Amino acid sequence: MKSEQAVRPSELLAEGEVRLLRRALVEWGGPARCSDQLAFGMGFADARDLLDQCGVLRDALGGDAPLEPVEWARILLAAEIVFVSDLVGSGVEWRTTTGLGDEDTLRALRTIQRKLARTVSAYYGKRPGE
Repeated sequence: MKSEQAVRPSELLAEGEVRLLRRALVEWGGPARCSDQLAFGMGFADARDLLDQCGVLRDALGGDAPLEPVEWARILLAAEIVFVSDLVGSGVEWRTTTGLGDEDTLRALRTIQRKLARTVSAYYGKRPGE
């Protein structure tokens, strides 16, 4: 069932999970390297929009502001890619740039994916925003 309502981070995630997502969004400002095409696929207009929106979304997460399902989908996808990909994300440098271990991050991301599944379900297999 598609959820259309905006939901506060505190209603879905634990504090540490929100911190992880916020930290992942920071990575897009450097060392991650996003092309316009990839940013578009993640639901942003282009790479510049990704960087701009990462700041907005990071602030929203930190301020416990209600987020629309499309915003949750963009946040989750951006976090997944920046963590795992060595070609465009932090990849093997994740631990160095964030101070977070791969195993702990993966375990937390799996928990976040489960908790957000219902909220982002309308975007499975689709570009967030379409």
